[in-house]
Order: sequence, then structure tokens, then C-alpha cells
Amino acid sequence: MRSIWNGAISFGLVSIPIKLVNATQNRSISFRQIHTEDGGRIRYRKVCELEDREVGQAEIGKGYEDADGTIVPITDEDLSHLPLPTARTIEIVAFVPADRIDPLQMDAAYYLAAGGAQAAKPYTLLREALKRSQKVAIAKYALRGRERLGMLRVVDDAIAMHGLLWPDEVRAPEGVAPDTPVTVNDKELDLADALMDTLGEIELEELHDEYREALEEVVAAKVSGEAPPETPEPARSGKVLDLMAALEKSVRAAKESRGEEPADSGEPAETSEAEVRTLPQRKSARAAPKQTSGKKSAAGGKTAAKKTASSASSASSTSSARKSTSKSAQGAKKSTAKSTTKTTAKTTARKPAAKKTASRKRSA
Repeated sequence: MRSIWNGAISFGLVSIPIKLVNATQNRSISFRQIHTEDGGRIRYRKVCELEDREVGQAEIGKGYEDADGTIVPITDEDLSHLPLPTARTIEIVAFVPADRIDPLQMDAAYYLAAGGAQAAKPYTLLREALKRSQKVAIAKYALRGRERLGMLRVVDDAIAMHGLLWPDEVRAPEGVAPDTPVTVNDKELDLADALMDTLGEIELEELHDEYREALEEVVAAKVSGEAPPETPEPARSGKVLDLMAALEKSVRAAKESRGEEPADSGEPAETSEAEVRTLPQRKSARAAPKQTSGKKSAAGGKTAAKKTASSASSASSTSSARKSTSKSAQGAKKSTAKSTTKTTAKTTARKPAAKKTASRKRSA
């Protein structure tokens, strides 16, 4: 890899010769400006205002415009004599935990390559010290006409440097957060947590630039004289007015995309995607959510009808049982009455015979 800057790392009294190498690359597709009528290139020509002629890159230098409009020429020789210790040195000023660095400050990334055999020992020393301390180094350096802030950390067996914005270059998020008072309840947070757990983690290496790939297909088709690929129709989204419904549908869709069977929530499945819309503020936090479709009402009606039919059937069975019990009781009473009547009649018939026997014994 080609170096873009040569210098040294100042680590106390230790100096480490290094070369600065870009750690990232721009893979986006660039376009040229053309004349739409004939396809001719549109170019920007650099013209000297005093001579009214185009000048080449070798004739172009730097200049500072003063307040009165005067241009003060600044040469590379002038810049090489800047009264800064960081002109050709990455000066480490502190070591801090990595979580002290706000990601908002992150800028371009570079690799620091050892500048020759003599740099191998101090380079390795700094790398191993960073590893063991589990900290990052904060440094100052000058690049492309300005002093910058950087963070040094270990990547595999190399030292990487992230350019950092100065703290006063990061704007405060004033007026960004919503100023409307909103209350988030525990059930909504639980659903959000479930959605996060369902989506899970991913290896960043699996992600790729789909826009660039689609653009390459269009360019390839144009070069070969073929028709460009057709744009797939976006999925039709349904209007879901409730945030809870949107969260539940998101969890269900995420599980289905991962090949998992979503738990049956008892509600009819929807085939369209959810669209979260702002709900009007409710008067009571305990108010029941409104039904969003006739399907749920129909389902509720069917359920109520089933319950009513079941209740009627149960009542009918109970009534039949009562009638059967009543008939059995009446039959039992009649049977008992008949039996009692017969027994009484027999007993009554036997009593006169007994009296006659007794009278015969007395007369004898």
C-alpha cells in the first residue's frame, strides 16, 4: 500500500519512524458530467483571472486571502517551517480507556506502518503496551495543512490511527430530540426488547453495498446494449395505527425471516407490512386500544356466539337433567305410595282374624 505521509511517533523520549497508509477505500461508483445532447464531457478548466488563460497543475500554488482581498502566497517551503512539534510527528499526549472516545468524533482511519528495520523494536513495544493496558493513545499530528487529533489502537498486529474531530467541531444535539412529552410503558419496552432479541447479532462481514451492486448491473446492461433490469415492486404496506401492533408484527416478521415459527397470539395474521404512525394522546393511560379492523370484531363476534351457544347448550342440558330428576322423584313417590297402601290393607285384613281367634279361646 502506498504511504501518504512519512514521519514518526513521539512516545515520550522514544521516536518510532512510521509511514501513514490509508486503512479504508471508497468503493462507490463515480459519474462524469456530460452534455446530454451529444454526450460530450463537461470539464472544469482552471483559468488565471489576470491572464485569462488556462493554467496547468504545476503552475498552481496556495494563497491566503486577507480581509482587504489581498492574496498572500504561501509556499510548501513556508508550510515546512511551521512552528509546531507535530509538523512531521504524531505526538502521543495521553492514554485513556477506549470508551472515553465519543464515536461522533471518529473520522478517517489509517494504518501506521513501521518505517524500516530500526522501527521494528519500538513499534512492537508500543503495540504490546497498548494491548496490555487495554487503552488507546490520544495524539496530535499535522496533515494536509492543519493540526489534527488522533486515536491510536491495535488492530491484529498493526497500529491503527483514527482521525478525531476536535471537541468543538462536534455539534450538540439541540432541537433534535422530540419535544412532545411521550410515555413509554413496560409492555412496549418488552416488545422492543423481544424484537431486538429476535433480530439478534450479525457479522459485519456479511453486510454489503446492495446499491452499488444494483448500479453495476445497470451500467453493465447499458454497456452491452441490453435493457436495464426492472425495479422490483416494493411490498405494499398496511396502515397500522397502533405502535403495539407494529411492534408485534415486527417481532413476527423477524422470526419468520429467521425460519422460526412465531407464537400464536390469537389474533388474525396480517399480510401487509406495518407502518408506524403517531397516535393521538389518550385521555386515560388505561383506556383499551381501539380495534383496527373488522376481522377482529368478526372474530370477537364469532367467539361471543360460540360462548352463547355453549351457554344455551349447557342450560338446556341442565334443564333436561332437572326434568329427568323431577320425573324420577315423582315416580319414586307414586311407587312408595302404592307399596304403603298395599301393606296397610294387608295389615287391616289380618286384624279381625286375630280378634275372632281370641274370642274362641275365651269361650272355651
